[in-house]
Amino acid sequence: QVHLVESGGGSVQAGGSLTLSCVFSEDTDRTYCMAWFRQVPGKARDRVAGIYNGSSTTTYADPVKGRFTISRDNADRTVYLQMNSLKPEDTGMYYCAADSRKGACLGVHGPQYWGRGTQVTVSS
Repeated sequence: QVHLVESGGGSVQAGGSLTLSCVFSEDTDRTYCMAWFRQVPGKARDRVAGIYNGSSTTTYADPVKGRFTISRDNADRTVYLQMNSLKPEDTGMYYCAADSRKGACLGVHGPQYWGRGTQVTVSS
């Protein structure tokens, strides 16, 4: 079982920035793909960003391109999501996820492992 622990959520005004962190329990094939998802009440979790193939490949959902940056530090077993120019529609529970397959990072299928989430609230 891969354990994922998120932190860094909070409340911020529109235009502000936040950095989310996710510590993962192992740097193995099971964490080949690391990704961030967002969920709002009553809706499914949507992929926000993913990183795989070491740190050589990153993917982003269209609404966050140019504003969010995903990165990974294997030495610290941490994946980050730097969020800039935040908008009220970025509000939601953000979940860290891991999978042994790149498809989870590409939005092809759901990931195998989930964290418990961290709340981000952006006010206008």
